[in-house]
Amino acid sequence: MDNFSEKYDLNKAKLLKQLIEKSYKKGNFTLASGKKSSHYLNCKPVSLNGEGLNLISNLFLELMDSRSKAVAGMTLGADPLVSGLIVTAVSQGLYLNGLIIRKEIKNYGTKSGIEGPTLEKGTLVTVLEDVVTTAGSVLKAIKKLRENNYVVEEVLSIVDRKEGGYEALEHENVKLKSLFTIKDFL
Repeated sequence: MDNFSEKYDLNKAKLLKQLIEKSYKKGNFTLASGKKSSHYLNCKPVSLNGEGLNLISNLFLELMDSRSKAVAGMTLGADPLVSGLIVTAVSQGLYLNGLIIRKEIKNYGTKSGIEGPTLEKGTLVTVLEDVVTTAGSVLKAIKKLRENNYVVEEVLSIVDRKEGGYEALEHENVKLKSLFTIKDFL
């Protein structure tokens, strides 16, 4: 195994340890999708921590399609992910733009549903998400990006709960790449 693979695997193991300790809970929960679950993952305690965000950003950068010119995500869960990834990219000599998608458009100012730099039509954008269950919020983000003439071919997530999100995205011709699945937490 080469040094790159060893470092990637080590970073992935460190991240999983942090997620298990700080983000995973067992109990009875209602998820954003409305589904009931005995497993809950809130990645914000890790993505809003410097070391955690650094691990996520480096791992995402390795997963991401090198043709992408921007990363985007639905506010609030994707805000640190977008920011972390664009900073990590530039520190490695790569230039990425970041876009944050509003859940609701403001009734004042520019009334924009997408915050960030204006990009050329047809720009390839990778969507970021912390946890994918049914992919409901990710599909909303993809719809808004496509309405603004951006191209979306992939979603990167920290965790895929394996509850239909992969298939829903596949139906939209979007590939889901996740660092972990719910099985990694069981």
